[in-house]
Amino acid sequence: EGSSRRRSWGLLATAGVGGTLVALYAVVTPFVTPALRKVCLPFVPATSTQIQNVLKMLENRSGSLVDIGSGDGRIVIAAAKRGFKAVGYELNPWLVWYSRYRAWRDGVHQNTKFYISDLWKVSFSHYTNVVVFGVPQMMPQLEKKLQKELECNARIIACRFPFPCWIPDHTTGEGIDTVWVYDLKHSRGRETKNLRITPETES
Repeated sequence: EGSSRRRSWGLLATAGVGGTLVALYAVVTPFVTPALRKVCLPFVPATSTQIQNVLKMLENRSGSLVDIGSGDGRIVIAAAKRGFKAVGYELNPWLVWYSRYRAWRDGVHQNTKFYISDLWKVSFSHYTNVVVFGVPQMMPQLEKKLQKELECNARIIACRFPFPCWIPDHTTGEGIDTVWVYDLKHSRGRETKNLRITPETES
């Protein structure tokens, strides 16, 4: 009888550990797999300072807003609270579902939408305000895509990393909280050698 009980407890423990590992795999996999893609775009939540910097650059702006790589939805939700019809595109389904829950919890679900989608398969032509959380590897290609698709009245706000060729109209924040603002009507036709090479650094 004692052996039978030990065997039963052993089976229960094995089942418990196995179930825990399966659950952990289900939760962690969507957060880890972005690092395995050709262009790494891991989930890094926006800081509160970064959100405030983005909102500051949206003052006196109107029209629709899109967050490319919207993560857990905090930029979209913050913009919706300021009166924007805001949309987020995110490839990670877990983050999209969580974003929808947060928008409902904060009472802005009617002014927000979140889509599970690859940004390279989406046209952003009908947005006038674009927020981008990218990595250096993707910025050159994304710059060309946005320049081709957006209207001249569009404003693009890049967080953490600037675009390689456009010259920003405004910059605010420091370190990881820095945001670069590009008004497309000014950026079109502008060219710069490299943001790291300026007259000040050359002299």
